[in-house]
Amino acid sequence: MVETRLTGMTVAQVMAELAELADPRTREVNERHGDDHGVNLSTLRALAKRLKTQQDLAEQLWQTGDTAARLLAILVCRPKAFERDQLDTMLREARRPKVHDWLVNYVVRKSPHSEQLRRAWLADPDPVVASAGWALTTDRVAAKPEGLDLTALLDAIEAEMRDAPDRLQWAMNHCLAQIGIEHAGHRSRAIDIGERLGVLKDYPTSPGCTSPYAPTWIAEMVRRQHEVETDQHERAVEATT
Repeated sequence: MVETRLTGMTVAQVMAELAELADPRTREVNERHGDDHGVNLSTLRALAKRLKTQQDLAEQLWQTGDTAARLLAILVCRPKAFERDQLDTMLREARRPKVHDWLVNYVVRKSPHSEQLRRAWLADPDPVVASAGWALTTDRVAAKPEGLDLTALLDAIEAEMRDAPDRLQWAMNHCLAQIGIEHAGHRSRAIDIGERLGVLKDYPTSPGCTSPYAPTWIAEMVRRQHEVETDQHERAVEATT
């Protein structure tokens, strides 16, 4: 079956379709996590796939303020088309957790302005905005640590994470774990900070999932890395014998 791109749809038409797709039970589940929409995310992605990339429509959908419409806007936009100040404004408007997370992960990370925004947001007094700065910093810790002061990041985490608001605390904890996982020279201190602060130590974790408690998280990911490296080494030895 050949998919047809839904070009020419107006915002009103898209909003009407989103309303039809909304399900009260889905909304009830989402509300437990601070979100306020009733559209199944798989269904939302299917609609985005039909619409394909439409920057003008994305900007209009964002302006509605509707959570489902903003999630759809993120999926059909061109991340590199947004100006720096536009992204800054959008993040400050994105108070729902899913919109915030998708905006950072799917748009800001792909933007040429991501590093400027990371630096600005990291020092922002709004904890929700600051959490986006920490999320982008965590990416740099893993993928491009050159130029980062990891010691200063650990200093900030040690001083501020215990009493930080939930979303900021979660983002700082992720950064702490990533430093410990990726940078052996800072691993002992990262584990020590996690043990002394005890952040997320008692967080409920489903069977088979890794705890977000930094010392446990670090230990598990380092163990997995070691297993992979050992397996690769053994395969290389077998190939030469």
